[in-house]
Amino acid sequence: MIIQQVLVLLLLWVYLPHPCCTEMFFRRTTEHQPKGFVTRASGSDGKALYRQKRGWMWNQFFLLEEYTGSDYQYVGKLHSDQDKGDGSLKYILSGDGAGTLFIIDEKTGDIHATRRIDREEKAFYTLRAQAINRRTLRPVEPESEFVIKIHDINDNEPTFPEEFYTASVPEMSVVGTSVVQVTATDADDPSYGNSARVIYSILQGQPYFSVEPETGIIRTALPNMNRENREQYQVVIQAKDMGGQMGGLSGTTTVNITLTDVNDNPPRFPQNTIHLRVPESSPVGTAIGSVKATDADTGKNAEVEYRIIDGDGTDMFDIMTQKDTQEGIITLRKPLDYEMRRLYTLKIEAENTHVDPRFYYLGPFKDTTIVKISVEDVDEPPVFSRSSYLFEVHEDIEVGTIIGTVMARDPDSASSPIRFSLDRHTDLDRVFNIHSGNGSIYTSKPLDREISQWHNLSVIAAEMNNLKDTTRVPVYVRILDVNDNAPQFAVFYDTFVCENARAGQLIQTISGVDKDDPLGGQKFFFSLAAVNSNFTVQDNEVIVVLFAALKRQRKKEPLILSKEDIRDNIVSYNDEGGGEEDTQAFDIGTLRNPAAIEDKKLRRDIIPETLFIPRRTPSAPDNTDVRDFINQRLKEHDIDPSAPPYDSLATYAYEGNDSIAESLSSLESGTTEGDQNYDYLREWGPRFNKLAEMYGGGESDKDAS
Repeated sequence: MIIQQVLVLLLLWVYLPHPCCTEMFFRRTTEHQPKGFVTRASGSDGKALYRQKRGWMWNQFFLLEEYTGSDYQYVGKLHSDQDKGDGSLKYILSGDGAGTLFIIDEKTGDIHATRRIDREEKAFYTLRAQAINRRTLRPVEPESEFVIKIHDINDNEPTFPEEFYTASVPEMSVVGTSVVQVTATDADDPSYGNSARVIYSILQGQPYFSVEPETGIIRTALPNMNRENREQYQVVIQAKDMGGQMGGLSGTTTVNITLTDVNDNPPRFPQNTIHLRVPESSPVGTAIGSVKATDADTGKNAEVEYRIIDGDGTDMFDIMTQKDTQEGIITLRKPLDYEMRRLYTLKIEAENTHVDPRFYYLGPFKDTTIVKISVEDVDEPPVFSRSSYLFEVHEDIEVGTIIGTVMARDPDSASSPIRFSLDRHTDLDRVFNIHSGNGSIYTSKPLDREISQWHNLSVIAAEMNNLKDTTRVPVYVRILDVNDNAPQFAVFYDTFVCENARAGQLIQTISGVDKDDPLGGQKFFFSLAAVNSNFTVQDNEVIVVLFAALKRQRKKEPLILSKEDIRDNIVSYNDEGGGEEDTQAFDIGTLRNPAAIEDKKLRRDIIPETLFIPRRTPSAPDNTDVRDFINQRLKEHDIDPSAPPYDSLATYAYEGNDSIAESLSSLESGTTEGDQNYDYLREWGPRFNKLAEMYGGGESDKDAS
């Protein structure tokens, strides 16, 4: 076919006028003509005329590419008008391809091409020609330049840069939607003829796609192309030169086109009704089953959201969407009870989360289904009537007395008898027992509140036909007190009295204790076991005071001045003071009336300079219990940050071994005269800062006062 095309072009070329078929002459110019080369003639007016010969003037030569003949291809002829034909002139050729690609006959000036020339390699050649005298080798013409232009023939087919193309277009696109553009190139001369004019056509892929002939743009050709019906298409495009006419060369390429998904399909449940089963013992949060709506779309267009929109189990169940599987997982929201309800019905909806407004007409993009959930019976352990039991019983009951009864039932529909037992780890002494049939708890040993006031038991209930599944309940037994203990003296009393004791003097305070209730409120009655005229006992129902005679103070001042001023007195012997001479008593009236402290002398067990002003506290009523009154005052002093421990209850704590402070006792300081220097306390570290502030600031305290 190529040879035929070449022959046709050659015929056309032969019949067209070409400058290379004629001789190429030159003309002489004035500056180039040699001597004697001017001729003279007479004109009509009688004037002499001078004719000048033409110098060089070369035109283009044209050469057809891809010559396939056996002889050298003739290009053209160079000729000088000074050539007489006698061989005296010699033609010389130089420039692009001279002597190799192009040769010249030095006698005749004929130029030939020695081989086939491809215009796509080189479109034109620039050469230089000259005519010289063969004998003198002198130029008879100046050197001139000319061009040999290669005429194109259609010897190159259109080619695509890619053998295969990949493209995509959304499904359901309107007719004429652009898919992709393919472009072919032709190496022939686009400025000469139609060798490089390419036209596109579709060889495969109709009627789904079309191609624009001039641009190569591929477009959709059918409406409503559905990805769910067909997703992949293979289109073959042809590019043909010569304007697509007969005899043109062509090339092809393949385009693989994929329809991409759009949300044009709603979700659909495969069944109108779905049945699920769940054991009644399932804990809250258990996934009991799943539902799934199918969607023909893919990716985000197939994403759905599930919800419970109706039914009688909306408060018992939840549903959540599993993103990776697009399933609706149904979970348990509340505990189930087969005996209370055995069937639940849910209406579940699945809806697309991404809806394309262009396809609303294909909707609605949601669907519903009915889910029926059956509750399965499970052999449940017994259930007690209470979460815990509290029984109260007096400690003097007889062994075998029933103190209380626990009750349990089988929650299953087929009720089974219950067997009760005690967890012996909660009753190691086996003080109690239980009737296995009716749950009655009774005593198996005597009770003693003073040994144990509370008993914490654990009762176990199990079905008679299934002893493995058990239930426990705590049982708290409180032992109530009865007066079964005689009062006792708190300690052993060994009392001494001076022979010169005066009548009415306080000798000893005696208190009693009783293991029975009420604590701190027991009433005791004291009396002398044997009548003795030397001693008397004053019974205060709490404590008892033994009187004989008053002890003399060092100043011989009686503490009780008259019978009307006789008050309750407490002598404390827990002070490590100066022995018998340091038996300063405390007036009960002073305790009940703190304002009286201001009239008393300064105390002897502190440094007067560091004595703080006493806090005023409200007076206690006369009927206030002394023990409660003292405890109240102790609490007040304990929480008072400005009150040092100035009460008469001195605490002598053990300081450990090798204390650098040695002894801090004030026993020795009481026997010394004058002020003491406590500045060394500041050197003992931060633990003694408080003592240093109290005792080390004597001078500053005096100045301040």
